[in-house]
Order: sequence, then C-alpha cells, then structure tokens
Amino acid sequence: MGLSWVLGFWLAVQSVSQLDYLTITKDDSTIAKISRVDFFSPYTDLPIINTKKYDQFLDQLDKKVSDQPENASLDHNGNIIPEKVGFQIHRQAFTERFYTYFYNNTPNRLEIPMVTVYPKVDSELLNEISTVRIGRYVTSFNSSNKNRTTNIKLAAQAINNYVVFPGETFSFNKVVGKRTKAKGYLTAKVIVRGEYTEDIGGGICQVSSTLFNAVDNAGLEIVERFSHSRKVPYIPPGRDATVSWYGPDFVFKNKYSQPVLIRARTLGGLLIIKVFTSETSNYIPRKIPNPRY
Repeated sequence: MGLSWVLGFWLAVQSVSQLDYLTITKDDSTIAKISRVDFFSPYTDLPIINTKKYDQFLDQLDKKVSDQPENASLDHNGNIIPEKVGFQIHRQAFTERFYTYFYNNTPNRLEIPMVTVYPKVDSELLNEISTVRIGRYVTSFNSSNKNRTTNIKLAAQAINNYVVFPGETFSFNKVVGKRTKAKGYLTAKVIVRGEYTEDIGGGICQVSSTLFNAVDNAGLEIVERFSHSRKVPYIPPGRDATVSWYGPDFVFKNKYSQPVLIRARTLGGLLIIKVFTSETSNYIPRKIPNPRY
C-alpha cells in the first residue's frame, strides 16, 4: 500500500509518544489488543509499518480465528459425510482497516472481517467420482504385530478419501506427512541399505506399495517410485514402492479428465486400496500382476 509524499511529510510531524491501542474483536469478543508502536519499523524514526512484523502477526491471528474447510468424505459403508465450509481472515479488508488505524493515530476497535472458504470436494463431486472403480490392490499383513499394524492403519487413514484433480500430482510423503510419535506412529521393522532395523513408522511402505499397484492398475502416470534394497514379503518382486521422509517418495499424476478418488482401509489382516473416478472419465486401466487376494 503506497504512501504519497504528502502523507510521508505528515507522518514526520506526528507525535509517536502517545500509546494508543487497537482492540481486535471477532463476534464482539476481544481477540487481541495491540499498540501502534508494536509495528513501528526499526529502520526509521518515522511511524512506518514494519511489514514483516505485521505479516507475522496477521498469520498468527489467522491461525487463531480461522476455521479450516473439510472435504466431503465416504465412511466405511460408502455413505457420504457432507463437506464443511470454513472461514479465514479477509486479509485485504483487514489490512486496509489496520492501515487506517495506524496512520490516523487514534484508538480504535477492529472487528475481524472474515471470508468463507469452500472445500475442494463437496458431496456432489464426491458422489460423481465414486461411481467407477478403475484400480484395486490388496496385500496382507500380520495383525498380531501391533506396532506395524498401527502404522499401516494410520498411513491408510491419511490417504483415504484423498482426491487428485486432473493434472495434479499426489506425493505420498506430503499427504501422509512426517511419521512421528506425536501422530501415533510406533517403532517397527524397516529396511535401511539392505539391512533390517527399527524405526518410527515401520510398515508404511506396505501402504505406499499397495497404493502404487492400485494406481498402476488404474492407468495413472507414475512419476516417482523406488524399490526396496531387498525383497519384501507382502508383494511380488519389483512391485513395491519404498518411501522415507528424508528419502524416496512415491508420486503419481492424474492424467485423466476427471478427478480420481483413493479409498484405503484395513480389514483384519488385509490392506485394501481402490481408485475411483467418474463415468465420464477417459480412463484406460493397465494390466498388472494379480494380487494374492
């Protein structure tokens, strides 16, 4: 927001000794109380806004008051759970009001302007793209291994109901996120440089490998895939997709004209992943080695 030379001259003669406050509210409840001097630029004696500090403040405020939208999803029975709209700060409107307060040098109250944020996937779209199954793969695991089972279930939940739009890429690491104790992941066996060891999140490579085969079966474009340094028991040789937070990723691209939907779940000792799309999609499935189930 540019300042004219007239405004610059006017600022130079204003007193900045008076502490005036801005009370920020949402739904008439006080969210924060700030002073003009909190945002003065440190590089001049003029009351100029420190834009870096202001942007950080606005980001923190947005996190505090925003309500993230939620996509529509399917439950285990295939019933649609409706979407939920979200809200976030209307940053331009807020900034205009903040600048008015800052440069007018008067106490004020600012009700946070909010804007509606709609989810990418609503019930209508989800109903349309869940009609045609174009890919499927099933692998088995030892459900008595509690740690590994927990990790498989968490990773499967992370990719379940994920929608990849036309032209978009899906990154397993980005979607699942870093595997940490805080997220519930446990220590289990992993393969590192051809040797077995223990690490947080052991077992999730079964999820990425099962997903790869379902995606490959759906005829989607494989962008990035790496095999383990030794054979794994849950999938035929050469059909695995190893992943690591600081290493390999599994990435595919939706080259079709319609979005695709990933459905992932565990059932007893089985991991089942399916890929769906719309009846109007120009999909071309690919023949892959049959799963064992």
